[in-house]
Amino acid sequence: MGSITVLGFDYGTKSIGIAIGQSLTGTANPIGSIKAVDGIPKWEEIGMLIEEWQPNMVVVGLPLNMDGTEQEITQRAKKFANRINGRFGVKIATQDERLTTADAKARLFEFGGYKALTKGQVDAMSAVLIIESFFENMYD
Repeated sequence: MGSITVLGFDYGTKSIGIAIGQSLTGTANPIGSIKAVDGIPKWEEIGMLIEEWQPNMVVVGLPLNMDGTEQEITQRAKKFANRINGRFGVKIATQDERLTTADAKARLFEFGGYKALTKGQVDAMSAVLIIESFFENMYD
């Protein structure tokens, strides 16, 4: 199978972080974040991203409790993923993201100290980690 392009989303009720990744390199880059109102994004913004990046697949991080059980936001993240599939016909996958926010903060701190830690950048870096852990699991 050739390289696939993956668009990753770190779903949140107020902000959704976005990153783009390539399976060939197994790496991803932050794109930024978009606002959501009570978990609902502007769908045309998602549509524009899909048009721009032409991903083969969309990966949405699943926020689980530390013990692996689901919480209300887990269901909402799944619904968000299903809506992307329904609206845009893109293949979707979900990825456990229990540790990504802490990892994202640590990684951003390495790059730029506290100045780097804006909410949008943390969300985008979380999306990077969601894609990278998805790639790791792909090859396990």
